[in-house]
Amino acid sequence: MEHNRAVKDISIKNGDNIQSIFDQLSTSGGFESRNLAEGLEILSTMMNDKDCVKFLSFVAAITSTGLRGIIADMLKKKMFDVVITTCGALDHDIARYFSNYLEGSFTLDDAELLEKNIHRLGNVLVPMESYGPIIEEKMQMFLEAAYKSGRKEMSTADITRMIGENLGEGSFLYWAYKNNIPVIVPGIVDGAVGSQIWMFTQKHSDFKLNVVADSEVLSSLIFKAKKSGALMLGGGISKHHTLWWNQYRDGLDYAVYITTAQEFDGSLSGALVREAISWGKVTQNAKQTTIHAEITTILPFLYSALLARIK
Repeated sequence: MEHNRAVKDISIKNGDNIQSIFDQLSTSGGFESRNLAEGLEILSTMMNDKDCVKFLSFVAAITSTGLRGIIADMLKKKMFDVVITTCGALDHDIARYFSNYLEGSFTLDDAELLEKNIHRLGNVLVPMESYGPIIEEKMQMFLEAAYKSGRKEMSTADITRMIGENLGEGSFLYWAYKNNIPVIVPGIVDGAVGSQIWMFTQKHSDFKLNVVADSEVLSSLIFKAKKSGALMLGGGISKHHTLWWNQYRDGLDYAVYITTAQEFDGSLSGALVREAISWGKVTQNAKQTTIHAEITTILPFLYSALLARIK
């Protein structure tokens, strides 16, 4: 990296587009804004690299917000080849497709919300009737139809495809299904959808959830990839599974990670992308950065600038 460039002041005029602002961030010396500008450069290069297998990983909570629309749009545009997420993302996608969540506040009285049968997820309110009962009804219906058609064993990629097939255009799982993008959920039993799969096996003892089969999906992508890259939104199992599988081809060539976690507790969620180099999960010469920011705040601006950059 060059260390002889002067820090330049940002100048924003009425009518400037977001691309012109991002162009200035790279020389502003503006702490996290430099990482944000670098993230845009990396993602732009990754998206335009036809030899790159592109991973998208994200935590469930963001799909309870309007950011679900950006996730769906990225899959509609076929910007990624594979998705790795957590069970809650499936829960929210089903619940919000058939019902609505509500705007709330971080400061609401949770005991009072409980009396009103409302769950709180940060400042998003999830009415009980919009969540558990809907997911139970729909998942049992989807699974029963699949079972009657002869499906006695399914991977998580099969489960998410089945759900997407039964939803519509507002759903990120629908666009993944429509564009044949596998959605893999390594921790699928940790959520409402996973509980419904377990309940289904209580009535159909010959039905099996085969999580090992997802490894075949990932290996078929990884072992043939000339290059690989990932946009990782939040940490936990979705981030780790993405990194874990890419170690089998000597690591990611492109990696952009957005997180609010800090690294000083040794957690995976707080670990910078560069730490993964020591594990062979990111290549030594990878184009990589960690953006320390809250995802729902920063991704809309990053995505807008990215759309202006990619071919």
